[in-house]
Amino acid sequence: MKSKETREIKLVTILRVMLLSAGFGWGISAFGIFMPWSEVSRELVGLGAGELPADPMLNYWLRMTATAFTAIGIFFFILAVNPKKNISMLLLGGIFMLCEGLVLLVYGLKLGLDPIPFYVDTAFCLSLGIGILIITSQIRNRDFPQ
Repeated sequence: MKSKETREIKLVTILRVMLLSAGFGWGISAFGIFMPWSEVSRELVGLGAGELPADPMLNYWLRMTATAFTAIGIFFFILAVNPKKNISMLLLGGIFMLCEGLVLLVYGLKLGLDPIPFYVDTAFCLSLGIGILIITSQIRNRDFPQ
């Protein structure tokens, strides 16, 4: 019995680390809400984008996207506080990450993107999505092999 409890504690700890990683990966976008356009443009060019004009609509969309990505990060941080209490939402988070990773994979390949940041973003979403789903399933089913 004790080994089952120990296994569950380890799984919840690993899950919490994955959720915190997802929260950080998405939440880092908060900088995009407040950074001046000139800095954002320079960073995006450094990640492989072409030169970006100082277009007010691009600036607006950046802020909208950065806010949405930050909210996703907050969602994962909230789930990390008490993963077992939010088991249904964990499934939603894992499915979201998996779907996002698949979209990034398909379009990254289709568009012939350079490896950075394409590989990193895709691997981040796929690995965390799959990991969250596997561990959540094990916790949910209380399937702890001895």
